[in-house]
Amino acid sequence: MSEGAYQRLWDSSHVTLQELLDQEQPLLEPVSPRERQSFQYRLSSIYLYYLGLMRRFDTLYDQMVQPQKRRLLRRLLDSVAGRVLELKDDLVRADLSEYHCLDRVLQDLKLTPADLEVPIPKYFLLEQSTILKERELMLAEILSRMEPVTAEGGFPEMHRTEAIILLQRAERARQGRLRATFMREIRKEEQDRKIREDGWHKFNQNEAAITVQKVWKGYLQRKRTQQDRRTEMEFIGMLPSPPSQVENAGVSYQAGLGEDIRRNHQIEKEEEFQLAMVKTHDALKETEGPDMKEKLKEQIRQWFIECHALTGRFPDYPDESLGGSYLIFADKTPEQVKMELEAQIQESKKKDQENNTEKEKAKKERKQKKGKKEKTRKGEADTMLKVWPSRFIPVINAGHEEYMNVWKNQYGSLYPKQSFDAEALRVEKRKEVENEIRIQVDELMRQELKSLRLAVDREEGRPLKHPKKKTGKKAGKKKKEKDLTPNRSVDSLFEELVVFGFLRKSETVALKDYIGDYLYLGSILNLAKKLPMPSLFDIRQNVALYGILRLGSPDIHSMAPLIRSILLVGPSGMGKKMLVKAVCTETGANLFDLSPGNLQGKYPGKMGVQMIVHIVFKVARLLQPSVIWIGNAEKNFYKRVPKEEKEMDPKRIKKDLTKALRLLSPGDRVMLIGTTDQPQLAEMKGLCRTYERILFMPRPDYASRYVLWRQMIEARGVQVTQNLDISALAKVSDGYTPGHILQAIHSVLTERRVLQLSKRPLVASEFLGHLAKLGPVYREEEESLKLKTPLGKRRVKLIEDQDAEEAKLAKEKKKRK
Repeated sequence: MSEGAYQRLWDSSHVTLQELLDQEQPLLEPVSPRERQSFQYRLSSIYLYYLGLMRRFDTLYDQMVQPQKRRLLRRLLDSVAGRVLELKDDLVRADLSEYHCLDRVLQDLKLTPADLEVPIPKYFLLEQSTILKERELMLAEILSRMEPVTAEGGFPEMHRTEAIILLQRAERARQGRLRATFMREIRKEEQDRKIREDGWHKFNQNEAAITVQKVWKGYLQRKRTQQDRRTEMEFIGMLPSPPSQVENAGVSYQAGLGEDIRRNHQIEKEEEFQLAMVKTHDALKETEGPDMKEKLKEQIRQWFIECHALTGRFPDYPDESLGGSYLIFADKTPEQVKMELEAQIQESKKKDQENNTEKEKAKKERKQKKGKKEKTRKGEADTMLKVWPSRFIPVINAGHEEYMNVWKNQYGSLYPKQSFDAEALRVEKRKEVENEIRIQVDELMRQELKSLRLAVDREEGRPLKHPKKKTGKKAGKKKKEKDLTPNRSVDSLFEELVVFGFLRKSETVALKDYIGDYLYLGSILNLAKKLPMPSLFDIRQNVALYGILRLGSPDIHSMAPLIRSILLVGPSGMGKKMLVKAVCTETGANLFDLSPGNLQGKYPGKMGVQMIVHIVFKVARLLQPSVIWIGNAEKNFYKRVPKEEKEMDPKRIKKDLTKALRLLSPGDRVMLIGTTDQPQLAEMKGLCRTYERILFMPRPDYASRYVLWRQMIEARGVQVTQNLDISALAKVSDGYTPGHILQAIHSVLTERRVLQLSKRPLVASEFLGHLAKLGPVYREEEESLKLKTPLGKRRVKLIEDQDAEEAKLAKEKKKRK
């Protein structure tokens, strides 16, 4: 795509953005619970539109070259991503569920499930590639030092029985090969003898030609008919059209090459822009700085004279915290400035008095408020559906206004080489220089004001009373964590964690590798009052929203709704560890392992536990983004510790872990991710208090199993043909996890079997024997994994209330009849 095409995409994106901003204000109005469905529909449609905008802004930021445009695009991308997270939070409160059925909204907006996929900004990894490489080298160096040096040329030891079995196997294979060659020779001799006895059938020339033509024409016609049938089936959509791998590879290579070239241009233009920023700043300070300084001094002196002429005394100079001389030059008269300063002091006094009176009233009201009417009013207010005010909308508005004023309809003709706009840079830097000079002038003029007061009014300088900041008792002071390792460097702590196995090298796993399809009948099941189970697509989407988007950007994390911890609950083989690795891969996060099994025998005692938790969280904060993984998370919250695990003491980390989690604040890109396949063994209260978001991972549905079978087989380099009935495999494998399916595919598609595919095509029945050896996850087992979370309890209560209301209405109708 050209720069003009990207500019047109930007223009169309802002048209959509303006429409969305117009819809934001009506969302803030509270809605009654009876209109819950329409409220959810509005939220879902705006959420989907913002997802589309985020996808566009990611493409634009990744491919646009002009540095000033990219700065604006980065702010827009981060703020739109943050708004997506806010809307997700609102959807959870409206639906009372972590998963949402948006199929009806998709259908109405004429979108596909692909539009529901959460885009992961490419800059998450591109902009920290050098840091990640340095960290990998550091980790590899420490691990290489830990590896024991083995003697060269040494052979692994083998037991006597294993050696005998190996020799027997080799001997049997040798005998089998000899027997096969002997039988082949015997068969060949028999064929030769039959030919000699019977003799060859003699054809004349015409008969031979007719026979050859008959066979060849039959072969050609069968091939043509087969091809016609295939094209017809492809045309009506019954068969997928075979992709031309060579053409696709060429096109994708060229597209990737073009994107890399544009990224290299971005780096060059960014370096030019950085140099220009320094030069412009220095030039403005040198040329326009002295004039600015003198002009500011003259204006402030004039203000002193005017205030003295009006009031008979010199004014109080505004403090730096209030803006300094900026207040004087905000297009206001000296009287207005003085009145504002005095009003601020009076307002602060009034507010203090009002707060005291309000506190006294509140105490009296608390004693009196026990009536039934007030309780009902409170209940109504609590049940009203509303969206919390957004922290990202002001940033989006500011970015949209800047685009409309500066960049709208500006194509490549203005900046043919995609260089920066010198005039816009000069305006921006002039403001910075003015601010720097204003601070210097303020210091000088304060001294001058003191000397004027002494000389003219013969009075000492009056210190300005600053308006008091509100220090509410309810907010409370944030407790600071005591540093247990003040004299140690980050590198030494990093090495200690690697040596003890608490910091691991994460495998490279992309989130898109977690295969699964969308749940297409969710809203229909909701109408039938059947709770739809989340699909693998929904799980992937939630991990992207809760984990990757928050950890990837410091700007998003500091303003988005804070989520410190996630718990993934599901049977073994569902890909819980894979998702943890995917979060680390997509964000470039460090992986810390605080699993109970990994803690066994390390850092014993109470002080040891405090030390390891402190070190892990300290290094995680300093080298953020970071993921702290706890496998078998239920063990930290056992109801009753089993006898065989009493030595491990899995509950010893519980208190220190919850304390460390509370100290994480917005901006600390550290996330605790727990995984469990036996949550019923844990104490629910402690588990739900530690993990803020609990994501249930049920067995894959038919659509997900179909996609799993197809893509996993194709990943082994096998093209799926008509002989292989994927639909039958998807039906037969009901109850099996993705891990079971992958295991069956690996056991069938060996190297030898792949080589035989040209002669013997793959058939569905080959997988059945291997699937039968694996134990499926039964419905009863899946039901036992469902936790009674606070969110789930609220949803159950809502359904019960709705049923009771419907029953009431039905009774009233019967009475009327």
